[in-house]
Amino acid sequence: MNRKHFLSALAGTGLGLPAFARLQKTATAIRHQQETSMIPPYLQQGDIIGITCPAGHITLEEITPSIRIMESWGFKIRVGSTVNKSDFSFGGTDTERLQDLQSMLDDPSIKAIMCARGGYGSARIVDQLNFSTFIQQPKWIIGFSDITVLHCHINRLYGIATLHSKMCNSFPDDFNTTEPIVKETILSIKKALTGEQMQYSLPADPKNRIGTASGALIGGNLSILTSIAGTNSELNTIGKILFLEEVGEYLYSLDRMFNNLQRSHKLDNLAGLVIGGFNRLKPDDPGEEFGRTVYDIVMEKVKDFKYPVCFNFPVGHQKNNYALKCGVMHKLDVQTGGVVLKEN
Repeated sequence: MNRKHFLSALAGTGLGLPAFARLQKTATAIRHQQETSMIPPYLQQGDIIGITCPAGHITLEEITPSIRIMESWGFKIRVGSTVNKSDFSFGGTDTERLQDLQSMLDDPSIKAIMCARGGYGSARIVDQLNFSTFIQQPKWIIGFSDITVLHCHINRLYGIATLHSKMCNSFPDDFNTTEPIVKETILSIKKALTGEQMQYSLPADPKNRIGTASGALIGGNLSILTSIAGTNSELNTIGKILFLEEVGEYLYSLDRMFNNLQRSHKLDNLAGLVIGGFNRLKPDDPGEEFGRTVYDIVMEKVKDFKYPVCFNFPVGHQKNNYALKCGVMHKLDVQTGGVVLKEN
């Protein structure tokens, strides 16, 4: 419809352009507010958790502590065929990793799938996965870092909640003697899987932008999010609370990735922004200093918007990496006295 015909049709509705614009904005907000995820069944005593390697390789010995801890929670563990396999850095060939994850997606006796570790590899197999059985019988997909590919793909295409959390390689060898913060983060996985409503509180950061927001919580690793731009795994961020984390990058690389989010309008219509750990950053080369901090990079990209922004949230490649339910409605309250992110 050309502009002339559009305006003629608009006149017939009795709405002027300002009123129509308000109506359209309200309809869009309602539509995106309704884009909440289907939540897989929470786990019960005796349920089976499968362990697979869609990305990097890991040995059975390395995941044994995680098996022992999850069994102590009352779950049964089924170790996938990719554990102990390797194809250079991968947990087996693309075909082997695809088949192992596919079998767990299709197996009705498996109620959750724990990715053993991150690394790289999920994007190489995600388009070959068949989610038809998974859609009919959703189950929790668990992991972070490279597993952001699966979180985004499932959220965008199927609207099913997933769990962003530590993986097998982050479980302590001895749970009883490990640091309290490690215990808390590992137990947050159990709480999330068994249906406890998640709530996290943290001190205020002077760089935070004050405000309150509600929306579905989505996000993950920044470099993964930018790498899937333009694919069918790309996230829809409108009306959402977006959380981001990263590790081992140069500051200029972070700026480039945030610039991608800005230019692709992924930051325009957020409900809120949560910045997690940006750790082990690489030092600038002498004479090539970037001259901006993570705070500077983020706030420059969101300066034209009014939604709340929280820094130093406990998520990412760090000890205090708590479980977050992706796709589930949350409320973010950023105030001068502190920050609360809680599941609605």
